[in-house]
Amino acid sequence: MAKRAKGGVNKSAAIRDVYQQNPEFKVSEVVAALKASGLIVAPNLVYLIKGKLKGEKTRRRKVTRDAVQMASTSGSADPLQTIIRVKALAADVGGLGKLRALVDALSA
Repeated sequence: MAKRAKGGVNKSAAIRDVYQQNPEFKVSEVVAALKASGLIVAPNLVYLIKGKLKGEKTRRRKVTRDAVQMASTSGSADPLQTIIRVKALAADVGGLGKLRALVDALSA
């Protein structure tokens, strides 16, 4: 395992900051911008962080889409009401983790 840099700058956080300010930047532009500020990063790290940022958005959209689809096929016309009822049921049984365990036990 590699040693941690003592007191060093978090390169991944710096890359995320650059992408927040300029989301249309290409990888080479991000590397050049960070190099100008005195931080040397590899293009592979920039690609990795960029992919993770994109993946977060994709996962968030997928979870929302799946929740709406599940709610609409459950017989309820209003998906928001279904989500509210599931959250209330989760609170009754002691949290989402316990509700998930109950559903898994019933599915097996």
